[in-house]
Amino acid sequence: MTLTKDGIKQIVSMGAYAVFFPDKKYLNTADLSDYGSLEASWSLPEGGSVQYSLCTVTGESYGTPSVQATAPQNPEAGALWIDTSGDVHTLQQWSASSGMWVQIPTVYTKISAAGIGAGFAEYDGVEISGCSYAGTGALSAQIDALNGQKILYGRGDDYVIIVGILDQAYTQTEGAVTVKRTVPDMDFVCEAGNRLWGCKYGLVNGETVNEIYACKLGDFKNWNCFLGISTDSWVGSVGTDGQFTGAITHLGYPVFFKENGMHKVYPSSSGAHSIQDTACRGVEKGCEKSLAIVGEVLYYKARSGVCAYDGSLPTEISSAFGEEVYGNAVAGAFGNRYYISMEDSAGSWHLFAYDAAKGIWHREDGTHADAFCACRGELYYIDHDSGAIRTEFGSGEKDTAPIQWMAETGLLGTDEPDRKYISRLTIRMALCVGSRVVFKIQYDSSGVWEQVFSVTGSNLRSFSVPIRPRRCDHLRLRIEGEGDAKIFSIAKTIEIGSDIG
Repeated sequence: MTLTKDGIKQIVSMGAYAVFFPDKKYLNTADLSDYGSLEASWSLPEGGSVQYSLCTVTGESYGTPSVQATAPQNPEAGALWIDTSGDVHTLQQWSASSGMWVQIPTVYTKISAAGIGAGFAEYDGVEISGCSYAGTGALSAQIDALNGQKILYGRGDDYVIIVGILDQAYTQTEGAVTVKRTVPDMDFVCEAGNRLWGCKYGLVNGETVNEIYACKLGDFKNWNCFLGISTDSWVGSVGTDGQFTGAITHLGYPVFFKENGMHKVYPSSSGAHSIQDTACRGVEKGCEKSLAIVGEVLYYKARSGVCAYDGSLPTEISSAFGEEVYGNAVAGAFGNRYYISMEDSAGSWHLFAYDAAKGIWHREDGTHADAFCACRGELYYIDHDSGAIRTEFGSGEKDTAPIQWMAETGLLGTDEPDRKYISRLTIRMALCVGSRVVFKIQYDSSGVWEQVFSVTGSNLRSFSVPIRPRRCDHLRLRIEGEGDAKIFSIAKTIEIGSDIG
């Protein structure tokens, strides 16, 4: 299988199948010989011909029924008559037991040509075009009615069967007859309830669309199969303006995002699916890969920051980033952690980790990730700079060098009135052998960090580090380390100063 479309690929899993967009190709991961295109097409070759004939749903010919406006006299049992008295012609059959003509409710037409049905399956939704009659009258209208969106009620390599009535059989030798099974162009695709769901905003064949699609139940090849039953394909329009910016399945429901809202689809077992529109902070444009689920909570990058969505309304969780604005976010999830690689306003990249259980953000390093994937106890990512696949937790080739890390507090002391000040900081911690930790303080937002203590681990016992900062209005504490360390607590001792300082 060859993927021919340019640009970023979306790979959606549906059972054992991996479905590729925008290429519209599929691969059975359990049977690698099963692959191909979601779409199919047949065109009448030059010099070929197409035959049209009346038939049953199983393809058996009706022969040559009587074609007239009045009922035939003295018919035999089972005789057929095409009633042409009305604008719409009907196929009637003589019932000897009741002594009357009985209308056959659904009539089928077999379209025969070499190879016409080879690429299709029964009940495929297809578009037929080019059927024409080189004359006028009722037959011309009947053959023209065979064009359009149709369902294949039967097929063989050299024929297809659709609903339609003909006054007589006909062979077409000219014209560009085509049969196509198509898949709509979609911005984002996800899987839910044994269907693929997709969205599209923009111009399609010169018309503006703002729609959400669903394939036929269990059949990702069919997006235009409308039989009027619960397993049909489905299309729904949305009224909000703007491009779609992301899609994901959350708690079993397909959710489609725009920058200023989300559209949540509620699938129905009857096929009457519905869309709930919510005006809220949606996914920022260009951050569609930031969507990831930790536990049962969905996280994503909005324009204002990183949001968490539990099924009610999204809440922002990134106040720790301050005033810095990030974009082009790509994220992954593993365990209770949400990893997100983002670009700041200066063009530098950062990898942050959010511990959902503790509500704490950590900056890992300057990794620029193109994509994340969690698999078998490891979180993999594609490193943009090298193009290599790397691991977050070090499986495979491990870097034996000690990890350098840093933690910085917010302002300490600003919430103390009456000239109170911090006279002592006590940190309870444990250091592994060979690990080193340095403590620094910045006084009164001066921008200068002063080293006040350093220690190197010599055994695995825990101990307290007493720090006596000089008298100030407020301060920040920075802890820089190399190697493994565990900080249990940070306590501050407050003293009261005089009225003047």
